[in-house]
Amino acid sequence: MENRKSWIAPSVLSLLLIAALVWGYNQNNQKQQYETALNNHYQRLFYDVRTHTENVQSNLSKALLATTKERNVLLFTQIMNDADQAKGKLAQMPISHSEVAATEKFLTQASDYSYFIIKEHMEGRDITPEQRDQIKNIQLNTASFNAELNNAAQNIQEENFFAIAENAGETNDGRSTDAFVTSLVNLDKEVAKTPELIYDGPFADQIMHKKPVGLPQGQVNQEQARQIAIEFIGKDRVGDIEAFQEGEHMNKARIPVFSFQVQSSKDRNQVFYISVSKQGGAVLNMTSPRGTVQRRMSVEEGQQKALEFLENKGFQNMQANYNLRYDGTAMYNFVYTENGVTIYPDLIKVKIALDTGEVVGFDAAPYYLNHQKRDFTDISISEQEASEILRDGFQITSSRLAMIPKGKTEITCYEFKGNYEEKPYIIYINASTAQEEQLLQIIENENGT
Repeated sequence: MENRKSWIAPSVLSLLLIAALVWGYNQNNQKQQYETALNNHYQRLFYDVRTHTENVQSNLSKALLATTKERNVLLFTQIMNDADQAKGKLAQMPISHSEVAATEKFLTQASDYSYFIIKEHMEGRDITPEQRDQIKNIQLNTASFNAELNNAAQNIQEENFFAIAENAGETNDGRSTDAFVTSLVNLDKEVAKTPELIYDGPFADQIMHKKPVGLPQGQVNQEQARQIAIEFIGKDRVGDIEAFQEGEHMNKARIPVFSFQVQSSKDRNQVFYISVSKQGGAVLNMTSPRGTVQRRMSVEEGQQKALEFLENKGFQNMQANYNLRYDGTAMYNFVYTENGVTIYPDLIKVKIALDTGEVVGFDAAPYYLNHQKRDFTDISISEQEASEILRDGFQITSSRLAMIPKGKTEITCYEFKGNYEEKPYIIYINASTAQEEQLLQIIENENGT
């Protein structure tokens, strides 16, 4: 009997050790998968910034050679959109606002000056010699900007963006240890040396200091954020929950958050990553990476699941717009509606697994950045009057009032969906000025619209 007991104890300990090693391996593997996904996301953001700024430089060069107002309007519209896109992608990088403030302001001015030139042309005025000098100045600055971006790109392959986002990236003496962040800081210093534009866009300073307007009031601590995360995912689905280490860059983000890794209590292979805002305790995003799954429900059924989820979380008056399907999941875009107006800036994305109907992704950051009470008193033309502005041959299939972003503000438009020469488009007519504000072509494929 004694001999039997003597070998049972080591055997049990060995089994426990093996189980612990397997659990540790799985945890480490899941974390590595998340880090890889996050790194890939940040690298895509960086290369998107680079592409947009290269487009700005190219179109500015073309604008210096263009001889007609019509050509310039097209070019400066593209410049404005690319500058806005570059700034938006830069804001999502794991770096603090203070480190790229000059770069953000430069991109804002490039966008605002483009809008200024478009407005001048639309009112019948040509570009003056002084304005041409300003355009040349922006073009030269953009060329320098892109050269510095190319230098920063050399550090991309060696950087761990997850570590940059998680840590302050500073040594004990305050020097940055992240080569990529250092490159962007150096880039920002060079941009700050460029001459100030004589025209400083009407919204430049406001957008540089813009804060989220949709967050609840008050502050939450980490324990309160932890409870909010548990309630959001569901107590019955939460196993272990672990807070990410905070760092300088996360503290200085546009919306500072507490982030958590949550182990599912029902499936040890499932992990949730969730972020809760420090102001107001709002869940900004949640994701649960999954492999390819076999689809068992329709896209329409998944959309209903997503809508029910939003309503259960307290989001009312949300309207489904577009969806994207891949690997057995569907991502649905929902926008807020108020007084019959579709408000595109107030966007929430919900991702549904089409095998179980489970919510595996949620992003409400745009909603909390923009959601506020709006004033629709600027509507001065009727829908009929707006439709008469459309080109002959455009066949309207639906119409509604919509609020869309324009530069650094929002405008109310009539949204007309329809077809022209058998291709689907969306046209936005300003409900106050009757001007055409935006024209989009709808791209449809087997994965959605």
